[in-house]
Amino acid sequence: MPTTHEATATWRGDLSGGKGNVSTKSGVLKEAATSWKERTEGTGSEGATSPEELLAAAHASCFMMALAARLAKAGVADPNITVTAKVTFGPNPAGGNGVLSSALAVRAQAPNGDTAKLTAVAEDANENCPISKALKGNVALSVETTPS
Repeated sequence: MPTTHEATATWRGDLSGGKGNVSTKSGVLKEAATSWKERTEGTGSEGATSPEELLAAAHASCFMMALAARLAKAGVADPNITVTAKVTFGPNPAGGNGVLSSALAVRAQAPNGDTAKLTAVAEDANENCPISKALKGNVALSVETTPS
């Protein structure tokens, strides 16, 4: 059965000087600040988030679940996984700005100590993760694996 998830964003002011916030229905995010400066500079110094940071969180968590399922099938009991997603936002060659890439850095146990198997399982997880599927063909995707 399909599941619908919900978030609400508000904004006040022009693009460069305005400020906004975003909240999720679950309450995990409550009026999290967002700004154009954070979106274009990505420093985190303002304590604000951006759509791209939220996309990175979504991609990392979705991929982590897909990888956990595949590692379990490959014989890794109780896998310990760390995934970092770096989403790049900037000038689009076709004009304007856009999301250019999402690069996943993965640290997990290799099935039977086989690093090549870990890479293969991670690539399969990337092909089948719903967020990766949504991004595929729109932004450059990459996965780098390191055995733990």
